[in-house]
Amino acid sequence: MKRKINIQLLGLTVFAMVVTLGMSLGIFYQFFQNEVMCDLQAFTKVLSETDIFNNVDQELSIEEDDIRITLIDQDGTVYYDSNVEAKNMDNHAHRPEFIEASENGEGSNIRYSSTLDKTTFYYALKLDNNMILRVSKEARSVWSMFGNIFPIIGILAIIVFGICIVVAHFMVQSLVTPIEQLAKDINKEDVISTYKELVPFINTIKKQHQDIIKAAKVRQEFTANVSHELKTPLTAISGYAELIESGMASEKDIKHFAGEIQQSSNRLLVLINDIIQLSELDCSEVEMNFEPVDLYQAARSCLEMLKMNAKQHDIKLSIEGSSAIIQANKVMIEEVIVNLCDNAIRYNNKGGQVKLSVQPVKDMVILSIKDTGIGISKENQQRIFERFYRVDKSRSKSTGGTGLGLAIVKHIVVKHHAYMEIESELGKGTEIRVIFKLI
Repeated sequence: MKRKINIQLLGLTVFAMVVTLGMSLGIFYQFFQNEVMCDLQAFTKVLSETDIFNNVDQELSIEEDDIRITLIDQDGTVYYDSNVEAKNMDNHAHRPEFIEASENGEGSNIRYSSTLDKTTFYYALKLDNNMILRVSKEARSVWSMFGNIFPIIGILAIIVFGICIVVAHFMVQSLVTPIEQLAKDINKEDVISTYKELVPFINTIKKQHQDIIKAAKVRQEFTANVSHELKTPLTAISGYAELIESGMASEKDIKHFAGEIQQSSNRLLVLINDIIQLSELDCSEVEMNFEPVDLYQAARSCLEMLKMNAKQHDIKLSIEGSSAIIQANKVMIEEVIVNLCDNAIRYNNKGGQVKLSVQPVKDMVILSIKDTGIGISKENQQRIFERFYRVDKSRSKSTGGTGLGLAIVKHIVVKHHAYMEIESELGKGTEIRVIFKLI
């Protein structure tokens, strides 16, 4: 990676140097052309103000170093030229500078000779007697003009390129070293020494790595828990079936064993259904069908379903509140209420109470399930929504809980863009509140 970045930086440096040099030469040569043309224009105007061209019948003799002076008649015939005999020259009526001066009073042109490798600058001015005074000057081409300084430019370019190599090396080193250190010691909590612009990037990478480790750990725990939860009822089913198959069980035992097999099978079915539901809730691509749902009516319906279960556990159920319409999936909302109430019944004391409340507050509605049960300690309150996590494992086993109910509740609540709050004290009970948005 270092080599690739170095090559890209040096390539960019070379490109920048070439572009800068080309633009500098172009701008300089443009300034040079403008300067030459301005000098010719000034010289021509000064020359036109003298009396030499007032009488064209007299013989002209003008000598000026590096400057060629030509006097041209209206029809393009050369009347005088300071370098060549006028009679030997072609008609100049087709020359661009002559045409422009005849029409506009003055004209200019620049012509390059590849044979002589020179550029000639022309400036023409129309005189009062309608003759055209043209002044020209030769200059070397841009390449020959800068040919002498190209070796110096080359040496400077080599020096600059060498400096860029050193600078690029240190820049790449300072950029890549923290990343390499991060890759090498990503599990360490120490802060990696780097410049402040790279700190958010490194923190993000470390957080993502920690999230990946955490997710892997959760998956590992989930797999172990699923294996354990499946193994327990399957072992019971296999054991009872083996006793029946071997003929060792009496008629009375067969009936009892069949009941145990049925109970374990039901436990397996509930567990598998919960796992499937969690997988579906984990999948973000699954579409949710939302509709207006009266949360109070849904709570009343769920309470009716749980009356028999509550009676078996000697728990008194009650509900209070008023109608509140939310946008939700009715089946999932009922599952939230049933799971929370079922937990409140299961972990309650005999003769206890479960109070269900639906209260609209401003633009929200609060669903509250409060019990008088065993309560949850502070350290366990943050973990009860984890998969297969149980506060009281022995009690969960006896009551038939799978440990997935609250995990399902949490996923459903998140899918509905709601959130939960929990208040609990050991021996005094628990209250879980789910806060939804009203329509």
